[in-house]
Amino acid sequence: MRMRTSTARPLKSVSYEAAPSRALTVCMVWDAEYPWDVRVEKMARTLTEAGHAVHLVARNRRGDPITERLPEGTVHRLEPLRWASRSLNAASMFPAFFNPRWIRAIARTARQVRADVILSRDLPLAIPAVLAGRRVGIPVVLDLAENYPAMLRSRWEAGRMRPLDVLIRNPALARLVERWVLPRADHVLTVVEEAGPRLVTSGLAPDRLTVVSNTPPVARIARASRFIRDPYRPPHLVYLGLMEEPRGVRILLDAAGRLARRGVPYRLTLFGEGREFADFRAHAHALGLSREQADFRGHVPNSEALAALAEADVGIIPHYADESWHTTVPNKLFDYMAAGLAVVTSDARPAARIVRDTGAGLVYRHPDAADLERAIAELVDPELRLACGQRGQVAVRETYNWERDTTRLLNVLRSVNRASRSR
Repeated sequence: MRMRTSTARPLKSVSYEAAPSRALTVCMVWDAEYPWDVRVEKMARTLTEAGHAVHLVARNRRGDPITERLPEGTVHRLEPLRWASRSLNAASMFPAFFNPRWIRAIARTARQVRADVILSRDLPLAIPAVLAGRRVGIPVVLDLAENYPAMLRSRWEAGRMRPLDVLIRNPALARLVERWVLPRADHVLTVVEEAGPRLVTSGLAPDRLTVVSNTPPVARIARASRFIRDPYRPPHLVYLGLMEEPRGVRILLDAAGRLARRGVPYRLTLFGEGREFADFRAHAHALGLSREQADFRGHVPNSEALAALAEADVGIIPHYADESWHTTVPNKLFDYMAAGLAVVTSDARPAARIVRDTGAGLVYRHPDAADLERAIAELVDPELRLACGQRGQVAVRETYNWERDTTRLLNVLRSVNRASRSR
């Protein structure tokens, strides 16, 4: 397997002075119900364990308690309007770019808990977070884990949007919102260095940008020792993630159908749910795949899905190689690597770069199902799978781990707070 040097342009390194030990109060913002989001929980738990206080503002269509204490922090949910119907309440809580309910809720929570900084997850509530920060007089950090405008564009191009989405999920409007908030945010987090150039071009100062990726803790490696169990056992393939067209699940199923027609033995398990779940199951049936050849498990708790990786051999990332996936990286890449799985990914740039540079697996050309079939067939070799899996675990232990990302996250929050207090 040939490896190459990364062609991505690295972000300019930002160094921080040793930060004081003063505990911070962080007002986090999440645009959906909580629980749950893996990145929100990971960040909140990290901050709490580091001695900081976390208060999370979240949506509340389910009518959950307005305030709830959880191990990772205190959740402050939007309060339903007593006079409004359930559907009207849900509409009033929609995380629209300019929703005044969110501006008031974020500002009120930040003021009540005397927050030192607002940390807002992704673009939909970036404007409310920035405006709330101005009201309260505290800095705002935006966690732009996704290229949100490109993600919306990808769904439009896949033909998976609804008429109402012209107003509420419009990629052109999202791009305008991003350009407005970037120069006004005190700092921006991304998950991969490939996201940097476009954000700087859109108005973000380079010294206000830091990569905090979607990595697992080093401890997860210890629970995933790898060895060749049975060299004659069909390789167990796994897909972990949403069932949506731009995630490339249809291409994965096409490749599985090609393997089945060639008589190549394998098992494929797919964990996750989403808008195209039923469509993908129907496609697998049309291809003549048995349940063992395409076992759709639907939604399972994240902890159970991660535990199931111990029984798999190859982790698949069939995402579209488009602007969206060229500028972000999925959690599943590092989850597969930590579990010691060999990885097969499309040539979406960040995932392909990491897999090639670490030797953790193979890359295929999107949207070529035949090339995906070729990569999977190569990994029928158990010794190659083992070598790729071991190299992936080494890369997680040495580079792609949450301990390193935690340091960057804490440094950013302390830095923006220190700068704000000195103004």
